[in-house]
Amino acid sequence: MDGELVSAAQSWTAQLDIWLAKLLEQLPNILFALFILVIGLILAHLVRGAVRRGFQRKATQVQVADLITRLIYYSLVILVVIAALQQAGLNLTAFLAGLGIVGFTIGFALQDVSKNFVSGILLMIQQPFKMGDTIQIGEYTGKVSGISLRATEMYTLDGRLVVIPNADIFTSAIINFSRPNTRRIEIQVGVGYRSDLDQVRTIALQAIGAVDGLLAEPAPVLFFIDFGDSAINLTLYYWIDTQVNDVLKAKDQGMVAVKVAFEQAKIEIPYPIQVVYPAPARVTQPVE
Repeated sequence: MDGELVSAAQSWTAQLDIWLAKLLEQLPNILFALFILVIGLILAHLVRGAVRRGFQRKATQVQVADLITRLIYYSLVILVVIAALQQAGLNLTAFLAGLGIVGFTIGFALQDVSKNFVSGILLMIQQPFKMGDTIQIGEYTGKVSGISLRATEMYTLDGRLVVIPNADIFTSAIINFSRPNTRRIEIQVGVGYRSDLDQVRTIALQAIGAVDGLLAEPAPVLFFIDFGDSAINLTLYYWIDTQVNDVLKAKDQGMVAVKVAFEQAKIEIPYPIQVVYPAPARVTQPVE
């Protein structure tokens, strides 16, 4: 019995010696792996702070900035850990290959979701529009009521709620009516052929001064466009400050002001006239 105990003790001692020898052999690699881990974590922390400061300078939405910062930070941490484990002597090739296959499968299955997710992040970084802006995307025009990482919600001008996937928005032309502080308004009208065109120009430009938010620069201008069937057609252009007046209200005010001014100056705004001539009487030949 004592001999068996002694033999077992010797076997364990021999095994410990082997492990200790291997540990001493791998000690430089382990120390270097710890060095990689520490330095890598420090660099990941510094990169996270730099990315966060960059988003703060761009005034990006807090949720998006925090999400992207976390993704970058944890991606760097994973890379650092993998590099440290490989330096320590662990073979992660099979594990990484399996992880890549799983990731490819999941990504292929969720490609539409991931496409909208990435597009949502890019839209929130670029910020072509924000909550409350009036925009046009394809056939839809309305006010933005919600922005998420998957889709954007907007209420159209006739009150419909439209949910548009971010991937479709990212690849479409976006017209933002709220972003510019100035807009040009156009009014088309016709005056009678007997009108004094210099008088028409002067009165129309004076009348447009009643529009709220009218800009002095660029100055309002009027151009006579063509000779119509019953009127000389003209277009009046003027710019407004959208922070003072709405586009539709500014056009409404301009049309009302021009019509009132023309009526007071006895300037005719003709309407199309159609002359209907009676059909010629049919002559019935007498029957012989």
